[in-house]
Amino acid sequence: MNASFDELINSDKPVLIDFFAAWCGPCQMLGPILKQVKDSLGDRVAIIKIDVDKNELIAAKYQVRGVPTMMLFQNGHQLWRQSGVLSKEEIIQMILDKSN
Repeated sequence: MNASFDELINSDKPVLIDFFAAWCGPCQMLGPILKQVKDSLGDRVAIIKIDVDKNELIAAKYQVRGVPTMMLFQNGHQLWRQSGVLSKEEIIQMILDKSN
C-alpha cells in the first residue's frame, strides 16, 4: 500500500486524503460530504479514503492522531491538513485555493 500511496499523492491534480475509522461518528458524517465535493469538482480532484486501523503505517507516517483528518496533496507535497468535519463549501473552497 505504501508505494501506491506515494504514487497517488504524486498526481499533478489535487488529491484529498480522508483518514477515517469505521467506528468514528464524525467520519460517518464526512463521507456524504466528500461525495458531494467529488460530485461538484468531478475530475479536478481525487478523493481517497484511508482506514487508519487497516493502514497503521501510513497513519503513523503522517502523524494522524485523530479522525477524521483530511490532507490535500499535489505533486507529492502536502498543501493542507485539517482534523474534524468541514462543510462541502469549506472543503471545495480550500481545494480551489490551495491547488492553483
